[in-house]
Amino acid sequence: MPDRQDARLNAFRPDLADARLKGRVEAERFVEGEVRRVLAPIAPLRRRPEDGAPLDTELLMGERVTVFEDAGDGWCWVQAGADSYVGYVPTACIGRVDDAAPPTARVPVPRTLVFPAPDIKRPPLGALPMGALVSVVGEASDHNADYRELASGGFVVRQHLAPLGEVESDFVAVAERFLGVPYLWGGKSVLGIDCSGLLQLALEMTGASAPRDADMQERDLGTRLAGVEGLQRGDLIFWKGHVGMMLDGRNLLHANAHHMMVAREPLVETIERLTAKAVAITSVRRLRGDTG
Repeated sequence: MPDRQDARLNAFRPDLADARLKGRVEAERFVEGEVRRVLAPIAPLRRRPEDGAPLDTELLMGERVTVFEDAGDGWCWVQAGADSYVGYVPTACIGRVDDAAPPTARVPVPRTLVFPAPDIKRPPLGALPMGALVSVVGEASDHNADYRELASGGFVVRQHLAPLGEVESDFVAVAERFLGVPYLWGGKSVLGIDCSGLLQLALEMTGASAPRDADMQERDLGTRLAGVEGLQRGDLIFWKGHVGMMLDGRNLLHANAHHMMVAREPLVETIERLTAKAVAITSVRRLRGDTG
């Protein structure tokens, strides 16, 4: 179970806290919070309410958040609905929940373009990342493609959306689509991603859930193996603050600051490089079928 004193997963500050924590933490005031939805394609969740604050994670379009404070300074203090992460999100990135247009589809590709009309030759309005949740309200076609019209505005090609109930079967295959993507601390999209964000997103696309940070993932996911012998595809290798996933019995896939991208390399090379920095493997874990 999450540590109730872990401020990453519990909304409490000396002046304000989630009402559900009353009696367990000290705060001047407790509030119920208001559920809202992420409207921006990607919303930064920062440690402090300022643009230069560390990026702890990113929220994707359609995700629900509970807002505990909207101070009118351009930032909201929120808790993510999917993984309970707490932090500050720009107010412009979130909005009221529209019960008339609930998400009906998810983006299953690393990135897709949103066009102003059903025409791939028109300049795109923007783009959506893998995992974004959208509401489809119509269909259209031209001589190039079939499209889905979004309640939020614009059109996406049909093959770049999947029904919410349709999931991937191999989380490692999902992660492989991010090979070469830049490393970004706190990132969770093809524009930049970190090691634990890559694992979390890949598992989410298979219908499984996972905590956000590597230490939480090491604590909560799978069963511990004795060592690195007999590794299989999908086994997880943990170091302090870092995680990678095995592509097969010898090759590791991970977003890392050495390559500054998502890279594939022999596990033995990763171990040698980190051992030279006095960083040892902390555990090896194999996912069970009940990670969801």
